[in-house]
Amino acid sequence: MSQDGAHGRYAGRALAGGRYQLRDLLGEGGMASVHLAYDSVLDRQVAIKTLHTELGREPAFRERFRREAQAVAKLTHTNIVSVFDTGEDEVDGMTTPYIVMEYVEGRPLSSVLEEDVRQYGAMPVDKALKITADVLAALEISHEMGLVHRDIKPGNVMMTKRGVVKVMDFGIARAMQSGVTSMTQTGMVVGTPQYLSPEQALGRGVDARSDLYSVGIMLFQLVTGRLPFDADSPLAIAYAHVQEEPVAPSSINRSLPPAVDALIARALRKNPNERFPSAESMRDECLRVAASVQAAPPSIVPGAQTPSGAGVASAVFPPVDQSSPAPSGQVQTPYQPAPASHPYGTGTPAPSQGYGYPQQAGYQTPAAPPYAQPAQAPTPPPYAGSPQHTSGQGDRSSKPVIIGSAAVAVVVVLGLIVALVLNGGDGKNDAEGGSTASASPSVVAGHRGPDKSKTIDEDECTEPRKAHNDPDKIQIPNFQFKYLGSVKECFQAAGWRMKIKRVDENTYGQDTVMDQFPSAGTDVDPDNMPEIELSVSTGNPPS
Repeated sequence: MSQDGAHGRYAGRALAGGRYQLRDLLGEGGMASVHLAYDSVLDRQVAIKTLHTELGREPAFRERFRREAQAVAKLTHTNIVSVFDTGEDEVDGMTTPYIVMEYVEGRPLSSVLEEDVRQYGAMPVDKALKITADVLAALEISHEMGLVHRDIKPGNVMMTKRGVVKVMDFGIARAMQSGVTSMTQTGMVVGTPQYLSPEQALGRGVDARSDLYSVGIMLFQLVTGRLPFDADSPLAIAYAHVQEEPVAPSSINRSLPPAVDALIARALRKNPNERFPSAESMRDECLRVAASVQAAPPSIVPGAQTPSGAGVASAVFPPVDQSSPAPSGQVQTPYQPAPASHPYGTGTPAPSQGYGYPQQAGYQTPAAPPYAQPAQAPTPPPYAGSPQHTSGQGDRSSKPVIIGSAAVAVVVVLGLIVALVLNGGDGKNDAEGGSTASASPSVVAGHRGPDKSKTIDEDECTEPRKAHNDPDKIQIPNFQFKYLGSVKECFQAAGWRMKIKRVDENTYGQDTVMDQFPSAGTDVDPDNMPEIELSVSTGNPPS
């Protein structure tokens, strides 16, 4: 099929017996084109995504694509791009599946982020949290219907001219992953490497919590202007998702409050059971944190770095010469690149003005074993030596791929064995033990020591804020993420009583107050002060 100038290969054509007249090209990639189109029956503008690769020759894929589109068409929500119709037509003698979607006048979130990065270094935190909450509202609806998106990223989120968030491309990744016997092998996973959950990277089954991990990656990117994990190869990135811990976002953007660090850290837990249980619960937390933060411009730390996973991964996954496949019987790497004729062949997308489009590179591997949480590896300290990456660094961060899973699983097992041998055990320390304290937390065999720099002024207790509606009452101060020793001094100065409950947590370190009851800001009678219960970190990994 030949290109038709700037209008794309299908511009000027009509689909569905002339009902849909294709007009301007909105975006194009190796797998699909998206055109602005006119629906002559309903007299309205629509957007039509046409798949124009070898996929159109696969009857099994076309059937799966049709079923997924029908399921997505049932999703009705303000934050979801509506699907109106689906079908297939003959274009230049080739069967071409297409989807008719709501036309959104706006631009992708990736473009909004790039503008904020140029202006501020990152997106203002209040704006990022509200956008993320809207994305989660869309996922809440899809998850209720059993639809997991599998490819959440800024490129698949649209922002209208009025600032309304619209999530698109539900079901596309699942259609490509399932039901196509000649193109899909057991253990192959589809998605964008930088946003893959660990279970996706390992080729295991995914559920709603996999989308929440991807949302956590996206939120990290919004508030820091860069990705938590990035490298030069999909497998190196996959390794990082499975084995490495992200740095705290506040180590990159100093204006971020601890609550944002905590929110993102929970979303990015390796074990799905330790993440938010649902899109609704994560959305509620985003809105709660957004209501508590003070609007402030980002303050990006010069030279701040994020882990890339490239160091270890490059040793385990040597570069593959795409033009010179390994001879038969000589396995040089745990995976083999897809041949040039593979239907998920890569290509270079044109800049998109609106709608995203999948673009794939294929790898085939054996299936990964069923999901089981391995022994807890030690939490690594902040990483150094990896290059800086921002959202504006080109198409590499937005290309979905199919990656091999067994290789990553091997690396994880080896890494865990080495970590346990070097640390001489399971890394558990006595929660009340006296580990060496310093201005910043220390990490020993999975245990993170106390951070005594997070203090609270005694005046917060001796001269607390007055209640808004009752001058005889006071508001309970906020002790969250403060060092327990400082909090005790504050309590003693005011004569208050506390009850301590220990919780396993090694993101913030031993003796960090993680939660409190009654919560901060609660109005209480100072003459009848209640006992305040504090949940305090042991500094140990969650068991």
